[in-house]
Amino acid sequence: MRILIAGAGAIGGYMGARLARAGEDVTLFARGAHLSAMRERGLRILTEEGDFEVRPKLIGSLKGAGSFDVIIVGVKAHALTSLAPDLKPLIGPATTVVSTQNGIPWWYCNLESVDPGGVIAASIDSSRVVGSIVYLGTEITEPGVIRHMEGNRITLGEPDGTRSERCRAIAEALIHAGLRCPVTTRLRHEIWVKLLGNVAFNPLSALTRATLGQMARDTGVRHVVVGIMTEVSAVANRLGIELPISIDQRIAGAEKLGDHKTSMLQDLEAGRPLEIEPVAGAVLELGARLGVDMPQTRTIYACTKLLEAATIGAGTSK
Repeated sequence: MRILIAGAGAIGGYMGARLARAGEDVTLFARGAHLSAMRERGLRILTEEGDFEVRPKLIGSLKGAGSFDVIIVGVKAHALTSLAPDLKPLIGPATTVVSTQNGIPWWYCNLESVDPGGVIAASIDSSRVVGSIVYLGTEITEPGVIRHMEGNRITLGEPDGTRSERCRAIAEALIHAGLRCPVTTRLRHEIWVKLLGNVAFNPLSALTRATLGQMARDTGVRHVVVGIMTEVSAVANRLGIELPISIDQRIAGAEKLGDHKTSMLQDLEAGRPLEIEPVAGAVLELGARLGVDMPQTRTIYACTKLLEAATIGAGTSK
């Protein structure tokens, strides 16, 4: 199975390194200093289980890369709009594209906040897509070096809820690489479990610079978290989705992670654009369609958009 990691950053690079160490035929696509460092010194992974280094196949351009059996899209959701047209020539009649993005993915439904102008959908046919929910805590500590802090699970699933041979084959490769990779028939439901936490904690972490544990333990912030999660749950319920855990259980799960910084806070500290649209913006867009009032979510979203514009210069708030 020929695998391409399209975006070998913290998540994609870690997955690619695991696959390479397990002997899978994997190619990593990266750019800039990270690519240069990997070409010069290899890709080094730092973990509590023990550090390791791999020298996978690397490319800095997708032109002429050929076709692949599996393309794992490792870029952040807001970067996929520009990447998707470059992926289109690599997708053959039997290629599977695995999405790993936070928030509501582009294939879930037609949302302008996730796929402006429908560029992604026009480039990646929905029949080629397998969805995933990633539970990995990783970061690039320096070019060519990725630290793994927590988690080793990647849940796969068909968007239509069926079981498929392609899901099973990809899961086997990831399990062989040392990752937990269950296959679910309830992917659309499970996305909302992660969303419940992401919509509340990610923007709040950017605004407060606080860790998950700090936010969960603070009485005032916890009250805001409960309000946002209640609004998100209302949107899910309008879609016919009953969440399998309570709000208190979701907050308790975040509290157990202690001093973990959300990916949005890490992006803010690194001066990178924030994944606010596919996480909070998409849920707000769905809420508006379904007639769900979401005042607390909208307030936090607006503040985070302004923070991004003021500190990163990624545009103006809506």
